[in-house]
Amino acid sequence: MKPNPPHPPLIDDELDVLAELVPLAGQRIIELGCGAAALARALLARHPDSRVTGLEVDERQHAKNLAAPQAGLQFIAAGAQSISCADASFDLALMLKSLHHVPMDSMALALGEVARVLRAGGHLYVSEPVYDGPLNDVIRLFNDEGTVRAAAQAALDAALLTGTWRQVAERRFEMPVRFADFAEFEQRMMRPTFADHRIDEAKRAEVRAAFEPHAQAGEARFTRPMRVRLLQRRTDAS
Repeated sequence: MKPNPPHPPLIDDELDVLAELVPLAGQRIIELGCGAAALARALLARHPDSRVTGLEVDERQHAKNLAAPQAGLQFIAAGAQSISCADASFDLALMLKSLHHVPMDSMALALGEVARVLRAGGHLYVSEPVYDGPLNDVIRLFNDEGTVRAAAQAALDAALLTGTWRQVAERRFEMPVRFADFAEFEQRMMRPTFADHRIDEAKRAEVRAAFEPHAQAGEARFTRPMRVRLLQRRTDAS
């Protein structure tokens, strides 16, 4: 009888996973789809000698980022498929839950752009949610990402066949996700600034009915399964 596979570890801070895999001190880093750049800001607090460029397509989030400057951090309004930076400008690229948001027909182009702006030997850290778990079951009622998440993994597989990349590490873990109540879940997950999920009252009621059984003692707690793939730009790639 085969033993059960080990349960993925619970990780509160993904920066710990990143720090285990790549050097972070004195690095030139680009984050594609940075959102509020929470990890980038924490990284710079630990490593003030590094520099981070954050790209974001959401105009409202980009404006908020510009209104909260931080030493070593700059922001550009752009998508991963059109990076306005010079060749070999960075040592490390980050895609944190963002590759599946790139239009599927542009994923290969985006990964090609990342390869262009990374130096030879530089790393691409891709962290993607796994399409599984109770939180996913609630979210897919209004935003089913099964197709785009599968496309993101397929795009990475295809990129590895080009000869530009090699995969050097993979990690699986779970991250805790907490909501004080359904109102917070609705604001954060159902009505983000970057997407319109077309929530009507019937859909809101359906989602709330699925959410409420997870709310106990004034808080709803979930874990989100994650998969990290670390690619390295080959030194012999053109």
